[in-house]
Amino acid sequence: MRDVCLTLPTNRECADTITAIGAEAAYAVRRFGVRVHLLVLDSADPASRVRHAGALAALPAVEGVVVHHVDEDAQRAFLSEVIDRSGAAGPDRLLDLMLPDAVSYGACTNRAFLLAAALGCESVHRRDSDSRYQLLDGEPVFPIEHELATLGLKAADAAAAVTGNTLDALHADKPVVLVGASFVGELSVDIGEIRELDPEAYHDVVALWAPTGASEEEKRELVAASFVGGGTEPFTADRAVLDLPDIWHIDMCNIGLDHEVYERVPLPPATDTIGSDYFLHHLVRDATLPGVTHNRHVVNYHTPERRTGPGFTAYQLRYAKFLLSMLYLYPVYSEMEAAGGALLDEQHRVRPEAIADSARRSAATDRAENHRRLAELDRCYRRLGGKYAEFADHLAPLRARLLDEAQADIEDFAALIDAWGPLVRASKATPPTGCRASRTGSST
Repeated sequence: MRDVCLTLPTNRECADTITAIGAEAAYAVRRFGVRVHLLVLDSADPASRVRHAGALAALPAVEGVVVHHVDEDAQRAFLSEVIDRSGAAGPDRLLDLMLPDAVSYGACTNRAFLLAAALGCESVHRRDSDSRYQLLDGEPVFPIEHELATLGLKAADAAAAVTGNTLDALHADKPVVLVGASFVGELSVDIGEIRELDPEAYHDVVALWAPTGASEEEKRELVAASFVGGGTEPFTADRAVLDLPDIWHIDMCNIGLDHEVYERVPLPPATDTIGSDYFLHHLVRDATLPGVTHNRHVVNYHTPERRTGPGFTAYQLRYAKFLLSMLYLYPVYSEMEAAGGALLDEQHRVRPEAIADSARRSAATDRAENHRRLAELDRCYRRLGGKYAEFADHLAPLRARLLDEAQADIEDFAALIDAWGPLVRASKATPPTGCRASRTGSST
């Protein structure tokens, strides 16, 4: 039986989301005959973890749905054993990169990748706590329909399961390794209030993530396409296109990845950095690996703690670090795009050493552009006034530290890529002690 991992990393209360994802897991079993490991990586507070456990326990028992509710203590125990077994250098540093004390979108997904390897899964399907499913005729629209129909298949065979095929025949023998869609609802990054307050400031703030030297027209196009997802059109009928994946219309809240990708290269483990979990989108497309882009978008919403007080400050800091991360990621993206199919070996598998080498070279990029980004962000936020001006005051004394952290983040990424192969192999040899199924569904 094919094992797959449907995962929800969370650091907030989301019992309703867990219930909905449990229904998607049951649907996958009924529709495809797979065994679904429903993996909740729980970094929430103790009271929320109790509610999450209750939501998981209340799921209808379904034979083939295996529930794993894993708190950070259990994750740490598993990772410590894996790192020790791997023999990789710098075990303390690796544990910190895999389970940092701060929020890391890449690290939480990397933990799911290693646990999926330990559980024998062929793919990982990620959802987020601040999203829900669309409905059609009162029934939820599950993205896993397209993910399991095509992931892992040779592209020539996957063509029968999509509504459109625009893939160059040159890639027909390669496997489909990424399937995804986007979202409807609020912007993926919680800066919609800036757009409402001052559209010009919004343009300037979003344009800061354009590559160095981008033209004004390129910046306008970037701003128009950024963070808007699948727009506002509700789901009425399936559309699924086989091609090199349309990464502008695939979000990490709605994605399935084949193990041949995430077992070769991890995500950047940067802390407090929005967007750090999107690297594999670029890698798959640049390496000319096929994907399926579909329209089973989820509904995105934002929880209110991001908009006032400490939550606002923390979120805006993550956005600032996202902008700084681009200085080092764009050179890697450019080198990957130039390499194209040369990033793959004869079996169409990504060569991780090429990515690690590129990341290491990128760490030497001149910081002048990041100094400019911080100065421009300061100007925009002071123009907005109020809490944004207060955030500018908070950000100003942190500039030197943030510049250092952005460079250290790309260096950490290169180091993690170097260790990733041994970590994956060690995971496959490590029983997920402390991460055992909290409940295995059975027929009722």
